[in-house]
Amino acid sequence: MTKAEKKETIQELTEILDSTEVLYVADLDGLTANKNNRFRRLCFENEVKLKVVKNTLLLRAMNSSSKDFGQLDQVLKGSSTIIYGIQANQPAKLIRSFQKKENKPKLKGAYVHQSVYVGEDKLLELEKLKSKEELLSDVLGLLQAPAINVISALKSGGHNLMGILKSISNKENSN
Repeated sequence: MTKAEKKETIQELTEILDSTEVLYVADLDGLTANKNNRFRRLCFENEVKLKVVKNTLLLRAMNSSSKDFGQLDQVLKGSSTIIYGIQANQPAKLIRSFQKKENKPKLKGAYVHQSVYVGEDKLLELEKLKSKEELLSDVLGLLQAPAINVISALKSGGHNLMGILKSISNKENSN
């Protein structure tokens, strides 16, 4: 690879790093070509992008990026593939579902919305992360709950009050 090609690759990687909030670094080494293609297809079908990278070029891109990747540079050993997308937990779900059959790919680390996760043991934690839409619906539900409770109480109280008034009115009419 020439210096110009390296510079172009670093610039491309820097643009990817600056434009995404969800970046996973994984090791696909050991997958056969057929299994590798299946994992790539799975990513494509779920709108997740995948790119095999050289560690030194990714490190240079991380250093020239405007983001702080913390300890993620420590996982750049051996074979590295970056997996990135929009939803925070989508790459983790894809990796876990593929691991059930193949025991690969292995998660090296992840950068998700300014948080850094290092190690395979963080995969389950990453899979449980909620998407922005899920978090917004949770917050909206929490904000609506008190108002819904008040309305329900008023409605049920109104029915009880109506019953009491009818009983009193029926007693007065019968007397």
